Amino acid sequence: MKNPQNTYNRLVSQLKKYFTEAGYKKAVLGLSGGVDSALTLKIAIDALGENNVIALIMPEYGVTKDENTIHAKRLSQFLHIRQFMVPINKYLMDLLQLPWKPSELAQINTKARARSIILYNYANTERALVLGTSNKSELLLGYGTKYGDLAADVLPLADIYKTDVVALAENVGLPDEITHKPPTAELYKDQTDEKELGAPYHHIDPLLKKLVETSNDQITEETIDALYGKAADLAEEIPELTRPIIEGLLERVKKNRHKSQLPYIISAS
Repeated sequence: MKNPQNTYNRLVSQLKKYFTEAGYKKAVLGLSGGVDSALTLKIAIDALGENNVIALIMPEYGVTKDENTIHAKRLSQFLHIRQFMVPINKYLMDLLQLPWKPSELAQINTKARARSIILYNYANTERALVLGTSNKSELLLGYGTKYGDLAADVLPLADIYKTDVVALAENVGLPDEITHKPPTAELYKDQTDEKELGAPYHHIDPLLKKLVETSNDQITEETIDALYGKAADLAEEIPELTRPIIEGLLERVKKNRHKSQLPYIISAS
């Protein structure tokens, strides 16, 4: 990123313009204590004003680390915005009382979707728009829960790679304790993005940028397969990634493309 401040100013300007054109003044987002939601919050405040931005802190007791909840509280207080603490445990108990035994994956994803339900309940009540906190790296990888943390009305960071999110957070002076902590969705205990993806984002982002560049921003199965066939060469270009990790990441992109697309429409003609 050549000029973080210029990029940040554009994000603020575009978000402000979107809300004006949509006829909305208020925004709500889930504040996790991580860098993505912290930067999204700062952009929203600068675009809409501190009185028009609400943060919902939604920990799962027993899974969410106390430090993340503390960081989220401190940040909302420091930035002078209103926040609500809404633990999700009791909602999960009801959502999982089903006539069948939910799989482990279903239980994990239900946590993200419970948070989405709460966000949209507030948004509908206060005539606000929900801000998503996913970045470009996560969206390309499909690293998120459909209709969970990927559910939003607007995505301020959707065109910003994870490494650039960190650079922007540093540039605007967000706390180091938030900016440089290991990223995690905290859908289960001790989960981290690096463990699940096989590498940190500063190693993954060069591969994702290569995919976007070779696809001319139109990523298809064919362009993914073409890059997959060059995995050995890519491992030499990006020595931090092994060939199996590169192949695994590209398979993840291919498998999860549906998460960023509209549901398939059955033709009636």
